[in-house]
Amino acid sequence: MGFTIGGIREMRSGARRRGRAVGATEVAEYTGLWGWAVAPGARASAGVCSCGDTVCDAPGAHPLDFAPEVPPGATPGTAADAWAEVPGASMLLPVGRTFDVLDVAEAAGRRALVRMERMGLPLGPVSVTPTGRAQFFVAPGAAAGLPGLLYRMGWDDADLDLRALGRGAYVTAPPSDLGGLGPVRWLRPPAPDTAAAPPQARLLLGTLAYICHRW
Repeated sequence: MGFTIGGIREMRSGARRRGRAVGATEVAEYTGLWGWAVAPGARASAGVCSCGDTVCDAPGAHPLDFAPEVPPGATPGTAADAWAEVPGASMLLPVGRTFDVLDVAEAAGRRALVRMERMGLPLGPVSVTPTGRAQFFVAPGAAAGLPGLLYRMGWDDADLDLRALGRGAYVTAPPSDLGGLGPVRWLRPPAPDTAAAPPQARLLLGTLAYICHRW
């Protein structure tokens, strides 16, 4: 791990140089190829967060308050230089800018994804976390509009294990570790036609709600 618990800002220069190669390629892909910002995030070991806060409410799953984001469009060199300053940091993607996220149980998400692909529905990236959640990337505005969409579709009173993440939230980007529990992985990786313009939530919500309700 590229940091000591509570001391990520105190890395030796040798470790800082090694950090240039760790994660820099993925960061450059997210910023340069997909047009997403990447925020350096804390890491966790045995439930203890690298931020040094012994009562951290999101161990290994929040941005580092002293490290700036790598902006969309950053060149590989810029991304590498920025990531060398935070060796061992996880990669976090800010939600609510280019995309919102529909978050469901992994089993339901996998089943829904197969069904959507068979139906030919437009799909954006889909990730799966080590905590057993599937995260569907959809157009911004889903979090604010979810209650109204569910109401209009008749799912507002259903007991659904489905939530939307919007502006102010962050998701851990593959292949970063989430809270010391293991890596996040892509079920459906980003593609040129959907990374910058993911589908509207309403196009997927009916299928997701149906599967979540039956699961």
